[in-house]
Amino acid sequence: MEFSLRQLMVAAVATLAISGSAVAADMSDEAIADRIKPVGSVYKEGDAPAATAVASGPRSGDQVYGTFCVACHSSGVMGAPKSGDAADWGPRIAKGMETLTNHALNGFNAMPAKGTCMDCSDEEIVAAIEHMIQGL
Repeated sequence: MEFSLRQLMVAAVATLAISGSAVAADMSDEAIADRIKPVGSVYKEGDAPAATAVASGPRSGDQVYGTFCVACHSSGVMGAPKSGDAADWGPRIAKGMETLTNHALNGFNAMPAKGTCMDCSDEEIVAAIEHMIQGL
């Protein structure tokens, strides 16, 4: 009996399809419960669970830097000035804080507006800038 390459490929695909559907058809009680569990919860007014803690007040420059800015400004990705590096920041600082703030808020070169922190206030962005240039 001689098999062609096409017949072997069809047999291989059929075998994979059958074995894949057998694995997907796990009918144990745990698997079924996991597949049909609710994706959320609905509460009536007054019956809601305790509210999750929400940060109060603005984030510090260190917090904003550590969450959003560090990815590029720690290593100088795509020309980003490295945090604490006077040689990188000197020419930028010379243009003034107003220019630095404008570039940070509106984006400049490869940096997106607000450095991807779309929920940061302008004051939080300024605090992050001050954090990066402190001690220069």
